[in-house]
Amino acid sequence: MSQFKIGTFHFKALCKRFRQGMIAVMTDFHSEFTLILGGARSGKSTYAQLLAEEHGGRVLYVATAEAGDEEMAERIAVHQASRPKNWRTLEAPVNVGERILEVDGEIKAELVLLDCITLLTSNLIVALPENEMFSLAQTAVKREMDGLIKAYEALCIPWIVVSNEVGLDLVPAYPLGRIYRDVLGWANQYLASRASRVIFMIAGIPMKIKV
Repeated sequence: MSQFKIGTFHFKALCKRFRQGMIAVMTDFHSEFTLILGGARSGKSTYAQLLAEEHGGRVLYVATAEAGDEEMAERIAVHQASRPKNWRTLEAPVNVGERILEVDGEIKAELVLLDCITLLTSNLIVALPENEMFSLAQTAVKREMDGLIKAYEALCIPWIVVSNEVGLDLVPAYPLGRIYRDVLGWANQYLASRASRVIFMIAGIPMKIKV
């Protein structure tokens, strides 16, 4: 599974390419909040993982994905196989900030890698009553984002957070898609305003847009 193909690249080859030429974006972490944005297959997760590996120490990997079907379970397995064996994983589809604070006493993490806001937002929206989804979606997501910032401020360690940029695509043709796009776009803006730095990924190339 660790040899999962991405186009003509193998996952391991892609990681090697990043390490050889793409780490120049990195700076001293201290207790920075780094937000990594990009489209699908832009290299967000790979780059976030490499930043965490370069930092070293006790890494808490926070996964928001749920294996709802066989294809998603396979994707999760690929990500799991690619991570260092000494990292601790927390599966938290919702209430992520609270869950991180709950396990911190045991793990004593030195860096948190959260992947990703995209699925976290989806998890929150699909749990809402269908007839109230529009009115409740932003409130639910804002509460979740506030919880993340509260946990980040409480821990005083570096965070790397991954999310999809969805504002560059066509406007979705159906109401749920438009709600999702709007709320995720708002969440990205909120996190970017709080982040120490923001990196935008295009075709595997990291670009600093806030430092």
